[in-house]
Amino acid sequence: MTALEREQKSQVTVRPLTAEDVTWVRELFTERWGGVVSVSRGVAHDTTALPGFVALLDGARAGVATYRIAGRECELVTLDSVREGAGVGTALIDAVAGAACAGGAVRLWLVTTNDNLRALRFYQRYGFDLVAVHRDAVARSRELKPSIPEIGLDGIPIRHEVELEMPSSLLGLIPTRSPGC
Repeated sequence: MTALEREQKSQVTVRPLTAEDVTWVRELFTERWGGVVSVSRGVAHDTTALPGFVALLDGARAGVATYRIAGRECELVTLDSVREGAGVGTALIDAVAGAACAGGAVRLWLVTTNDNLRALRFYQRYGFDLVAVHRDAVARSRELKPSIPEIGLDGIPIRHEVELEMPSSLLGLIPTRSPGC
């Protein structure tokens, strides 16, 4: 990591998502993802009703992550950075992992689509493992969210959900959390 990268990452702060952020989140998700509903594994989530974190870069909102904890699992439902390469996504995942740990979760997982190559690269570099490809799952997701396009990033047809999870051996090593969570 270069000195500039370290400096950029040090400027990122993360705080819990608040009611004052909802309008911004709604506008961001509508612009980038066609609305506030996110569908994963056959479940539609209203992302404005989920807990989450906002990343700030030089005091301005630079990203958001939402999650849900169910039992001993935490799903990272959304992760969106408006300043890629500045450490925003990493800081947000660190915060969600901390919340997962505090909430008693032992599994942190997420779903993205087969066309989202940048996300797949980012998550794997962070330490997530590919654990499943749910073939043709997006066709079922379109029943819950018809605005999901047929063709996605880089002209790739959007067809499959790709599930990733943080290995439990790494979950306790996230730098923003106390050891032993």
